[in-house]
Amino acid sequence: MKNIPNIQLLQAFGTSIKSFDFMLCIDLEATCDELMEAENLRALIVIPDEMETIEIGLAVIDLRKMETVEVFQRYVRPVLHPTLTDFCTNLTSIKQADVDAAQSFPVVATEFTAFLQKYPNALWGSWGDYDADQLAADALRANCTPMLRGVQHLDIERSYREIFACPSIGLRAAVEALGLNWSGQYHRGIDDAKNLADMVVLLLARSRKIS
Repeated sequence: MKNIPNIQLLQAFGTSIKSFDFMLCIDLEATCDELMEAENLRALIVIPDEMETIEIGLAVIDLRKMETVEVFQRYVRPVLHPTLTDFCTNLTSIKQADVDAAQSFPVVATEFTAFLQKYPNALWGSWGDYDADQLAADALRANCTPMLRGVQHLDIERSYREIFACPSIGLRAAVEALGLNWSGQYHRGIDDAKNLADMVVLLLARSRKIS
């Protein structure tokens, strides 16, 4: 990957965020299934349309201070497939006991929305558009008000690809390509959200430096 940014696009990234006070960096983990190595062919237990959020991770960036000021993490109890697959557990390190003890999606959504009242004039960002699509699917399935309704969304992966003229790339690889050290467990909602926030702060600092 070319690690030299397009200066104009980097500046445009900074400008697009300039009018906000906070950025909410969000990452979800969801029920999932894939064939594992050496496993015989079988039907998937969880198909893509039946994936349910099992962890919500949020890191709040104060865009005036240019730092992460608070985090929010909750597990969510799945309904369609309450038992996690071996693939999901291995990928995320989330344990069955974590989701068994968790609240349902509507309860977590209410708590999440109340938490965000502390951060007006915010936009939210995620690595790709998967998180936005998954939250919408969860809300529809649970017949509850969508989280982040009315809050502007930024696909940070798309911005990254444009700035560095690179193909689609995983979050950890993108973070490390910027010279940042990955912190925590990859494919854990809260850790991914915090690392995403570190990336955003670095990109914003670079955009301001060249402005």
